[in-house]
Amino acid sequence: VQLQASGGGLVQPGGSLRLSCAASGNTFSSWAFSTWAVDWYRQAPGKQRAWVARISSGGTPNYAGSVKGRFTISRDNAKKTGYLQMNSLKPEDTAVYYCNVADFWGQGTEVTVSS
Repeated sequence: VQLQASGGGLVQPGGSLRLSCAASGNTFSSWAFSTWAVDWYRQAPGKQRAWVARISSGGTPNYAGSVKGRFTISRDNAKKTGYLQMNSLKPEDTAVYYCNVADFWGQGTEVTVSS
């Protein structure tokens, strides 16, 4: 099983990025993927990993207070992919972002918000 996170980069404050988390491997058929929640976490330099957002198997989203109203989580079960649309980015959003599905972790994608 592999989770490939991508979409990170350098963006100015107020900008946007869209992160993707693609699942591959025999454990994750499209049906199996659809039965699991997708979570996004982030780890800022010198800080512990923190939960950012979750989308349930049924498509219900939940967000940490710090990103609510700015980030949108979604999923495409046919593509076995979760997404995190990040708008109005702030310097404090700078972190390595990780996805988690069925207790498997992606490798992380780095987001830097700086002018």
